[in-house]
Amino acid sequence: MHPVHAFLRGSEKMTRSKIGVSVRTELVDELDTLVDECSDLGASRSEVVEAILTAYLQGDEQTIRKTRELVIRNRKRSD
Repeated sequence: MHPVHAFLRGSEKMTRSKIGVSVRTELVDELDTLVDECSDLGASRSEVVEAILTAYLQGDEQTIRKTRELVIRNRKRSD
């Protein structure tokens, strides 16, 4: 099991870390749409991003491969 998967499944109280990220404007627009769709929950951007990351990292064993492919594709798009 990947260490991140083990951590996410643990029952310990999770500490929080603030990170700064730079993402494409289109992704921010999609994120804001998700936040709007969760307005009844009063979810913040941070909560939605954390939920997305948790779901992604708890996914199948192909997570690393998918991540690498996305990094390569995004770099080619930026060139």
